[in-house]
Amino acid sequence: MKTIILKDKLKEGISVVERVAGRSLTLPILDTVLIKTEKNFINLTTTDLEIGINWWSLVKTEKEGKIAVPAKILSSFINLLPNKPIQFGVKDLNLEIESDNYKTLIKGVDPEEFPIIPKISTEEKIVVGNQLFCQSLSKVVDIASLSSTKVEISGVYFLFQGNQVTMTATDSFRLGEKKLFLPDSASKITKDYSFILPQRAAKEVINIFGDKEGSMSIYFSPNQVLFESLLSETNHPQIQLTSRLIEGDYPNYTEIIPKTYETKIALAADEFANQIKMASLFSGKINEVKLKADPEKGLLNIFSQNPDVGEYNSSVAAKIEGKPCETSFNYRFLLDGLLNMISGDKKKEVVFGLNGSEKAGVLKSKNEDSYLYLVMPIKAG
Repeated sequence: MKTIILKDKLKEGISVVERVAGRSLTLPILDTVLIKTEKNFINLTTTDLEIGINWWSLVKTEKEGKIAVPAKILSSFINLLPNKPIQFGVKDLNLEIESDNYKTLIKGVDPEEFPIIPKISTEEKIVVGNQLFCQSLSKVVDIASLSSTKVEISGVYFLFQGNQVTMTATDSFRLGEKKLFLPDSASKITKDYSFILPQRAAKEVINIFGDKEGSMSIYFSPNQVLFESLLSETNHPQIQLTSRLIEGDYPNYTEIIPKTYETKIALAADEFANQIKMASLFSGKINEVKLKADPEKGLLNIFSQNPDVGEYNSSVAAKIEGKPCETSFNYRFLLDGLLNMISGDKKKEVVFGLNGSEKAGVLKSKNEDSYLYLVMPIKAG
């Protein structure tokens, strides 16, 4: 191998792929980054056997080759180099690095030992805007359960139907559903697709693609999914993230979403969130905040109490339809839903639908149906 690449470009690639390297205590090869040069491209690859990441860049290549080197050592060293061209060379399973007055050698590993990342058919795909897709995913990704006893809800459920993408996550106590509508040109799928993406993989998708301009393609297979963005200079992949999928059937959550509500409360999302934040300062060990809706007076009372701290008792004006209602919620769960709705629009008005004290409440934006947040109450007794 003999190739030349700019320090900033290499640093960019390492920052992408090193996210999944260095996590293995039993397989040292998983702590490495595979470096390959082919024609005028350099390719960096890492994997933890669940997630695989590939990154490419155009470079000046004099001799093709490949080697695997410890990702942490490579990253730390490259970060300390000046912003000058870097030359890579391989000799006897050693990576030789030269830049300006710096010259070093990193001991490598036989690249043939590096795990093969499964290839996915690129026939069926859907194209989505990087930032819009990741912003949508961020509204549900943290809701997924961390419990290993219910594997199906430990990830984000995706349903692709024509030009609509539905993302759902739950931990049994609350549920978030975000719908994303795409232009006709975005879909190249011939049937509906659904899968459960592990939460960590979903977070890596956000971290890697969330700030990138342009779009990504999503390719489907029975056990894997591929997220891919292209180089700006040529129609060649720049980043590919491949992830295993969670096996099993996602719960039929639509059955628990109420179709009608006995009580509907409409108010400004930021005012509601601020009231819950203040009430949280006085909540007890179970994070309980009590809500009392009075349709006749048009007031929503918010109450919390902690014997060691004191109590909070406040009312906020709201448009309330239907029956009076008293119920209690975990303030953390309520805030999560409200803050997701406020994101990008502090003047947003929300509607909180309730069906008594023991059934789930549903938060929706008043003029938008693309995001739904369901939260279970704290039951008395």
